[in-house]
Amino acid sequence: MNANRPEPGTPMMVQWSKWDGSPHWANEEVYLGQDEWGDWLGQPVGWRNTRPGRDFAAGNPNVTLIPHPDAELGAADFALTVNRRHPKGMRIYIDLAWELRWIGETGSSRTDLDLPVYATGIDMDLDVVRVVGERGTWIDDRDEWEEHLVQYGYPAHVITHLEALALDLEQRVLGKLPPFDDATADVWLDRLESLGLDR
Repeated sequence: MNANRPEPGTPMMVQWSKWDGSPHWANEEVYLGQDEWGDWLGQPVGWRNTRPGRDFAAGNPNVTLIPHPDAELGAADFALTVNRRHPKGMRIYIDLAWELRWIGETGSSRTDLDLPVYATGIDMDLDVVRVVGERGTWIDDRDEWEEHLVQYGYPAHVITHLEALALDLEQRVLGKLPPFDDATADVWLDRLESLGLDR
């Protein structure tokens, strides 16, 4: 166990921001553990997701992988969320990210969710989605990406990296390559549900 990870079963929060530092999603999670792909977090039914102007509770269990840091970037560049029993059939949702990293054992606190923050990242608009059924797999929010390229002035190396990453992730999801296959995440979804933490 890395020193800046909580113990398995510890409630925690992931805090996202946008490129300009403005707050984005804050997700209540429970730390589940680590495997060859990175660290896995779980969100039981009823746990909250909040951002300015929006607040909702998870309607189905899901787990999120924060991959081991990219060797060149020194941080992870995406977060993979896998759902079970999603009402719209969404199995995979990948948030492309910048500076997604663990921040230390004690973290910091947010009064509205009252949980320690262990991980933070910058949401970079582009997402890779897989829905069971006819809709299949696609790269989402290209319009938001194009808008924010201008609004935030993303550096050229960030644009190049993330546009290539989105295409690569789309192909890996289509191919169901680990950890984007069902079996890898199902182990962690089983572990999450065994904790009995639904609200």
